[in-house]
Amino acid sequence: MPKTLDRREAKPMSTNHEELERRYQKTCDQWPDRKVEIINGRIVVRELPTLNHAKAILQLLLQLTPFTTERGWHPVYDVKIFLGVQKDRYRPDLLVVPQSPRMWDDENVYAEETLLVVEVVSPSSRDDDHVTKPENCAIAGVPLYLVIDGFQNIARLLSHPGEKGYQQQHQVTIGEPLDLPEPWKLTIDTGKLLA
Repeated sequence: MPKTLDRREAKPMSTNHEELERRYQKTCDQWPDRKVEIINGRIVVRELPTLNHAKAILQLLLQLTPFTTERGWHPVYDVKIFLGVQKDRYRPDLLVVPQSPRMWDDENVYAEETLLVVEVVSPSSRDDDHVTKPENCAIAGVPLYLVIDGFQNIARLLSHPGEKGYQQQHQVTIGEPLDLPEPWKLTIDTGKLLA
């Protein structure tokens, strides 16, 4: 008969979180050229981006750069979103931040400081990019979350974050225009993203 764990024997939540953070940092050090994240309490190491993945980000950047430059905003990658203490750690494919965003540390920008978070779906990230990350980003206050999915041939823009997730979603088939709302007022030509 298996031993029943007495509550007094269970590790405190903070100890479990500290262990997860330790393993996460070790994994980041072990895979410096990979995208390492904590998603729902599991450490995920993503494959290197494909050429199509990189092209989608480049094509989006080409459309965003004149607009962001004019406003002093910065499109960046390899910066993590701080969702809160003892929360997941996400490293989006692209995010746009204001001139001087509030930072948790050198690598983590506060979620609500972002202006746009973008994920390009990879074979191993479909559920995380479409479900898990948007749920947690909404709770943390990320104002706009864009998913570019070449496998389903769609672009989904999620907005109006809250405790129950994003309240609005606008989805287009790749090739159709996608309007980014205030403070953007910019239309993305999604046909260029996966060309």
